[in-house]
Amino acid sequence: MTHTTADRRVTAADIAREVGVSRATVGFVLNSTPGQTISEMTKSRVIAAAQRLGYRPHLAAKALASGRSKIVLLVLPDWPMEYSMSRHIDQASTALDEAGYSLVTMTPHVGGRARPLWETLQPDVVLGMVPFTREQADMIRAAGVTAVIPGPDQPLSAEGFSWGDGPRLQVNHLAEQGRRRLAFAAPTDVRLSEISTARHRIASAACDALGRGALASVRIDAETARDAVSDWRVNGVDGIVAYNDEIAAIVVGAALRLGISVPEQLAVVGHDDAPLARLFVPSLSSVFIDDEGLGRHVAQLALSAALGEAPPTGHVPRARLIPRESTAIRIGLRSDS
Repeated sequence: MTHTTADRRVTAADIAREVGVSRATVGFVLNSTPGQTISEMTKSRVIAAAQRLGYRPHLAAKALASGRSKIVLLVLPDWPMEYSMSRHIDQASTALDEAGYSLVTMTPHVGGRARPLWETLQPDVVLGMVPFTREQADMIRAAGVTAVIPGPDQPLSAEGFSWGDGPRLQVNHLAEQGRRRLAFAAPTDVRLSEISTARHRIASAACDALGRGALASVRIDAETARDAVSDWRVNGVDGIVAYNDEIAAIVVGAALRLGISVPEQLAVVGHDDAPLARLFVPSLSSVFIDDEGLGRHVAQLALSAALGEAPPTGHVPRARLIPRESTAIRIGLRSDS
């Protein structure tokens, strides 16, 4: 007789009653426990009953028994979900899924009261887009998580990431185009202040190394871009390092409306190589970061940590600059569509 279980979770006891065997036998079959002398007929009956009743294993109990949840928790900064980050996460999720792991993301907010997921999900690994502070790492480990990447003494560069390459490539490209005075166009979204400041700092160091002088940073949006571009022209700025492609498009659009030719009078280079960079007119020179490759690399970091293996040492994708119409004016320098 089939028991009705639609109003509650199907358990091993339900399957045992259905088949007429012990709960232990059901557990051995469903968990593929080695060393048991259970007939193939009984195994088939147990599996068929489990499918018929809609049995689903209790993941928390299974994780407790095996010591693994096969969950990787990715802690995201409180940033807008931009194109490059979305690609990065998608590829990491796909690579982990192929290995039998699930990627879960969370975004802590200042003043937030929600219980952190590392306390409720029992993840095997907790990953961060930026290094965790010592206090954060201690809290995560106190919840029973042994693999925390990157830790407070483990900067991103130690794992092979190349976040700093982009701003240097932007500055070097503008310098190669003969641009003498550069400025940095930053976003107005305060959530991006930390990463924008970091990119500006790296770009400033590149300017110093090339003798291009100070790299002033101006926060702009669609409303303030015209004034910013006018000021840059008055002050002799002829090259713009934009925080990303959206900011680059805003700068180029404002310049063209003011009658300033791009790139002849003002060259602009973006970052992230979003689809906008190829579709905008004029097309935008931009820094391409292999976010899909980095996503796979992050997945390998997580898997090696979960399995207690050494981190991957293979090739880590690097950033590269793609010149297009917003900067490419030298003879022989072709824009990449």
